[in-house]
Amino acid sequence: MHMKILVTGAAGFIAGYVVAELLKHGHHVVGIDNFSKYGPVAKAHDTHPNYRFVFGDCKDTRLMTELAGDCDRIIAGAAMIGGISYFHQYAYDLLAENERITASTFDAAIAARRSGRLSRIVALSSSMVFESATTFPTPETEITRAPPPASSYGFQKLAVEYFARAAHQQYGLPFTIVRPFNCVGLGEGKALGDAEVMSGNVKLSMSHVLPDLAQKVLRGQDPLHILGEGDQVRCYTHGADLARGIRLCAELPEAENDDFNLSTAEPTTVLELAELVWREVHGDKPFRHTCDAPFEYDVRRRVPDTAKAERVLGFTATVPLAESVREVVGWVRAELAANRL
Repeated sequence: MHMKILVTGAAGFIAGYVVAELLKHGHHVVGIDNFSKYGPVAKAHDTHPNYRFVFGDCKDTRLMTELAGDCDRIIAGAAMIGGISYFHQYAYDLLAENERITASTFDAAIAARRSGRLSRIVALSSSMVFESATTFPTPETEITRAPPPASSYGFQKLAVEYFARAAHQQYGLPFTIVRPFNCVGLGEGKALGDAEVMSGNVKLSMSHVLPDLAQKVLRGQDPLHILGEGDQVRCYTHGADLARGIRLCAELPEAENDDFNLSTAEPTTVLELAELVWREVHGDKPFRHTCDAPFEYDVRRRVPDTAKAERVLGFTATVPLAESVREVVGWVRAELAANRL
């Protein structure tokens, strides 16, 4: 069944993949964004006949209610979000600004459910809700068992999940909660508010570890500087895989009023990722690295249990990490050559 879907934060990193995926599968999409993260960005699907982009602020509840009232689904991806430096730079803003965005979005969804055609909200949470988890791989049921996240960002993402459940409890708004894990892919440029952080002799200009490592290796950094010991464990999931999982969460009746970890099941240390990037750029040249002081909220281990998404949604991540590395290294190389980094 083809639907009309409102995607908030449509100019963002993950949402860019989501909009393309929805259009590919015949849905009509309305995207809203105020370009607050990257500044104005162009996407390949901007001129697609089934896509309408609205430049606007998700905190404008009247606008959001108007847009949502004519849609079947909301995929709520809008948030103030950046790299790990954001967690330290914007501890209060990540809480307050994202609460305002979340409340406005859910107010609009409740109103649109009452008077329009909206029948479900798909709320994007984050792997950071499991920041303090000690059970690995971490199943969805740990959301009520693990201690609360230490960072204000992780705590606010947990609040998003409470918004979804509370709106359902009080107003009958159907929901699906999705938790993407460590998205990798193309188009993730420097966020406007990112702090300038030096890593060895290279100024970091990205928000996530893979493009940062690619930039440092391509600039010839040797030994390669790594934040922390490099033993931090993540599950790097391609944006195309995440978008497919999010689309299934929006489409499938089985996903209603439930929550899903969306991720590859393959854990990788930062050091292993760094060596993959090094080999992609330098081939057999001996890999050398040195360790810099880590960030405070650099979670040691984040590995999800992905069995539920596979069982209920039929979702499994398929893009190998080596392919993601090759793609991102090629993109960063082109950005460097064009002096855009």
